[in-house]
Amino acid sequence: MVMSEKKRRNILIEGEKLRGADKVRRIPIKVIPTTELPAKPDWIRVKIPTSPRIKHIKNKLRQHKLASVCEEASCPNLGECFSNGTATFMIMGEICTRRCPFCDVAHGKPKPLDESEPRELAEAIKEMGLNYVVITSVDRDDLKDSGAQHFANCIEETRRLRPDIQVEVLVPDFRGRMQVALDILQGTPPDVFNHNLETIPRLYQKARPGAKYEWSLELLKSYKARQPRVITKSGLMLGLGEKISEVKEVLTDLKAHNVDMVTLGQYLQPSKSHLKVERFVHPTEFEELRVFGEEIGFMHVASGPLVRSSYHADKQAHGEDIS
Repeated sequence: MVMSEKKRRNILIEGEKLRGADKVRRIPIKVIPTTELPAKPDWIRVKIPTSPRIKHIKNKLRQHKLASVCEEASCPNLGECFSNGTATFMIMGEICTRRCPFCDVAHGKPKPLDESEPRELAEAIKEMGLNYVVITSVDRDDLKDSGAQHFANCIEETRRLRPDIQVEVLVPDFRGRMQVALDILQGTPPDVFNHNLETIPRLYQKARPGAKYEWSLELLKSYKARQPRVITKSGLMLGLGEKISEVKEVLTDLKAHNVDMVTLGQYLQPSKSHLKVERFVHPTEFEELRVFGEEIGFMHVASGPLVRSSYHADKQAHGEDIS
């Protein structure tokens, strides 16, 4: 008997990428597709640079069978970052086990981990001549440690080939496996440990189904307690319906959980099937939040419409203004 198309879509096939409407179809709060994407204000538009460096980095990624979050998440700063010779590597495949409706990374049943990836990653970083690298990943709820050991292997192999490099990791929440993950990760500390809260707690069920605000705060605080010399960092996207007062409350929570740095940027809707942009936050409001964050004691606050967690991460780590 041939399955109906509806039933077939409920069965995840290993390696098959679900995007757009197929990805968000089974989350708690239904996403109503927009009829058209909103026009961006002048302050949000990006010039797309052309540079041989862009092609060079893309070729290196393909050569080493690697993925970049810059490409998979449709980051608006891809051209600028690639032109400057920086990239954020996404490990553990291109398929996420979560269905976050703001994100353009595909959902599905991931393939088994590629055990050669840490070596391929390190070799690519060395060949690209990078001095600062960001390593992030999809969520891998299918793994017993949520991928923590793979992160550790990537850090270790990268430092083996490039002892002088600065490493930032942007980790998932390790849902249900925090202590297991932290036990593993504390043995290979990066220079920056980043985990994004993404939004205010009121919008978690809408924007981060499967995640918990308090859990993410505790992850950041717990890592800092184990590795006090490592910089901790988190980020939020604005434009999903939050109030500026609510963002300030989150910043206060992050500071209370010993986070050192924060990033604040505008949410941009990847497709008509993703969460819609409720509003474009004006640059003056981003500046207000930057000033507030610095006043309550953050080491560095990157706040602006085009700021992303990994955007000029090297400059962020050194306290330079990128807004």
